[in-house]
Amino acid sequence: MNLKKLKQAEAAFLASYPLGFADPEIQVVGKKHNLNRMVGQVQESFVKARFKDPRIIVEDMVRYIGRSSMISLFEKPKFRDLVRSLNSVESEALSSGFSNMLHGKQRVGFEMMLSILQSRKLAKWSLLTILPVYFHPQSEVFVKPTTAKGVIDHFELSGLTYRPLPSWEFYNGYRRQILDMKSRVSPSLSPNNAAFTGFLMMSLRTLKP
Repeated sequence: MNLKKLKQAEAAFLASYPLGFADPEIQVVGKKHNLNRMVGQVQESFVKARFKDPRIIVEDMVRYIGRSSMISLFEKPKFRDLVRSLNSVESEALSSGFSNMLHGKQRVGFEMMLSILQSRKLAKWSLLTILPVYFHPQSEVFVKPTTAKGVIDHFELSGLTYRPLPSWEFYNGYRRQILDMKSRVSPSLSPNNAAFTGFLMMSLRTLKP
């Protein structure tokens, strides 16, 4: 990681928004994402005790992905159609994978979910990472391809090569470095991980390599 570039990005952001994500101008922008509301609803819907009925779980996954402002309008109906095409065994596998991703063995869960998405040619980073970041807003990260590629390149993150096909190795390494970066800037830039990666995305638009 190039710490100098990160501190430059921090200084530039705080020069424009002294209160960080508490700045009134940023608060207006943030309202469209309804992050606090989404976090609360997702955390309530996907507590461990609710993973008894796979069909309800996967339908709730469709519901919240449909509501997310961070998911492409093209991907939402595709994910809905994917879930509706699943048989009972596949629904149970997707639900079990998601349960592991949130509550159990993360790598196992990630790869189970990926397998189901791959079976319908819908293995998208956004679909794999959006709900975990709502459920664990301080420990998981949303992987948006353009942002991830830009962050790796501009901030010189080591050992990471972005590829369109999701993999646990990349996710785990990217998450580790994002959390490291987050720990090195003002807390006002990271009320949650979605906000922090939003700060990085905004920085890419204003800072030259």
